[in-house]
Amino acid sequence: MSHKIEELEPVVLTRDLPELRLRRGDVGAVVHRYEAGPYDVEFVSGGGETVAVMTLSDADVRPMAPGEILHARPPR
Repeated sequence: MSHKIEELEPVVLTRDLPELRLRRGDVGAVVHRYEAGPYDVEFVSGGGETVAVMTLSDADVRPMAPGEILHARPPR
């Protein structure tokens, strides 16, 4: 059984979204979970500014594992 991602849970992007300057591995937070499965995910900068809010599917994001280490990078 797969993990059900809930609202406010951190998720990891599984593919690049170059039009939004987001890269695979970027961390966002689920701000809304639809009953059918997609999620509204917010990505923020280190300064707390919203970079993007996107509706993404299970194929686009995955839950963050407890042992993973976060990484900062400059925007493109």
